[in-house]
Parts: sequence; C-alpha cells; structure tokens
Amino acid sequence: MKECSPCQTPAISCFPVPELADLPDDIRQVILAVQEKSGFVPNVFLTLAHRPAEFRAFFAYHDALMIKDTGSLTKADREMIVTATSAKNGCLYCVVAHGALLRIYSKQPLVADQVAVNHLKADITPRQKAMLDFAIKVCLQSDQVGDEDYAVLNGYGFDHEDIWDIAAITAFFGLSNRIANVISMRPNDEFFLMGRVPRVKPAQN
Repeated sequence: MKECSPCQTPAISCFPVPELADLPDDIRQVILAVQEKSGFVPNVFLTLAHRPAEFRAFFAYHDALMIKDTGSLTKADREMIVTATSAKNGCLYCVVAHGALLRIYSKQPLVADQVAVNHLKADITPRQKAMLDFAIKVCLQSDQVGDEDYAVLNGYGFDHEDIWDIAAITAFFGLSNRIANVISMRPNDEFFLMGRVPRVKPAQN
C-alpha cells in the first residue's frame, strides 16, 4: 500500500481511491446514480469504495437512518444533528457536506455555520436546540445519558423512537467522522456554495 500523504492536496484521500471501472457493478451503479442526481460524485462514495463490503454496509445503515418516513425528525433535523456533532468531532468533510444539505433542506443559508459553531446561538427552534443538546451529549458524554434527558426530550414532543434516531444518527456519524479524519477525506468544492444563496426564480413573461 502507498504511504499516506494527507498534505498532498487536492487528493481526496490518503488511501487508495479505486477507478470507477474497477469497482463491482452494484457499487458502480450506486455512484453513477448519485452523479446523475447531484451533478457530481461526493468524495465519500469514492473513498469508501476502497473497501466494497464496508461501502455496502455503511450506505445501507446510512439510508436506514437518514432516508425514512417514520418518526418526527425532518430531513433538516437529521442533517442538523450530523452537522453539530461532526463539528464536535472536528470532521471537516461531514461539516461541509452535511452543512450543505442542512442549508438546502432548511432553506436557511446561515443555519449550518451557526449550528457548527454554537447551536445555542443559532436561529433554530427551542425544540431543535433540545435535540442538539442531547445529540452532543451522546457524542461527547454518552455514559452520562439518563432519565432526565429523556424527560426533556419528551417535553418537546420527541418519543422513544425519535430519541433512538437522534442517538443512532450521532453514533453512526461518529464512526463516519473518525474514518473521514483518518483518511483525510477532502470535501468536494461543490459543497461549499450549495444552499448559501437562494435560487432566484426566472421572471414570468
């Protein structure tokens, strides 16, 4: 294996990144579908393809947590959890990538930066602040989670399944943050501007 050289930018990983043509068919099709939908391939897909079995497991769990119709968490809520806890873990890739998704889903161009720096000062609801209080506690002090945390969340309308979702998203992206940091995963340039400036609708004639 080649030596890790994280300072050799703009490499997207200090581990080998396979060529698309060399990937198993199922993984290649996933990546091509993402490219067609997004207009580019997020680097997480390319870097994790280094280990096909783990790629499949990672994205299966990702989709189970982040793409679901049950529970009260919105798409913006889920991305907010990822952005806030990834910032606590110092993960550049996830803060940038999921911050972009948060801006898009929430339609708030400032919120991702606010949440990443200090969610208590962010332009979010008291319910979302309570959600992030809990997520950050799971991120940094999961051994101290107790009944009082459940009571606070229940008071904001989160049920036990929602609480599981908050904890599971936090824990899953804790894994993702650590892998991204270890391999020096570089965020795509496209993410930085996504959702920052509202789209202007063309004038009607």
